[in-house]
Amino acid sequence: MTQALRKLTTFDEFVAKYPDETGKRYELHDGVVVEMPQPTGEHEEVTGFLAFEITRECIRLNLPYFIPKTALVKPPENESAYSPDVLLLNRPNLANEPLWKKESTVIQGISIPLIIEVVSTNWRDDYLKKYADYVRVASRREVMGIPEYWIVDYAGLGGREFIGNPKQPTILVCCLEEGEYTVRKFRGDNRIQSVTFPDLNLTAQQIFNASL
Repeated sequence: MTQALRKLTTFDEFVAKYPDETGKRYELHDGVVVEMPQPTGEHEEVTGFLAFEITRECIRLNLPYFIPKTALVKPPENESAYSPDVLLLNRPNLANEPLWKKESTVIQGISIPLIIEVVSTNWRDDYLKKYADYVRVASRREVMGIPEYWIVDYAGLGGREFIGNPKQPTILVCCLEEGEYTVRKFRGDNRIQSVTFPDLNLTAQQIFNASL
């Protein structure tokens, strides 16, 4: 018996159809439409806390950055579209983004100083799929070249290869430095070390406490 192949969705088809009248949230993963689960209250508390702290630091430094509500990130080499928990955009470069005005979508790493994903039950997307598209190096060429990507695992849900054994709340900060990415792990009273915000005075535990 021959099974029919599932028809994949292009990015253009995705943005034309979603969001739909159901009010649900969706992402596109390599041509497959993925319904995003409704986040828990704790997840929203951590996300809101981070958005507030990052915005406050932007205001303090008078940076031309902002956090949009529903903008998408599209890796240039595949049919994917992601809606990060916290997406920091560089306003001056949006004039160079071909999809921004009509579809509020960015494809250039220079437009994105920082992305933060707060880990949910679908943690593999944050640690594997999105990490690969945001910061992967293929043949020593960054796919997007996003300067900084945080994975905030406040509940210790990720695999042991990422957050250790026994599992514990962990923040992974992936930074593009001198053409290569470094990955640092922060727990407890470790102060977050950020390339985008080197003077950010924030510990991992302060972020985790937002969910208490």
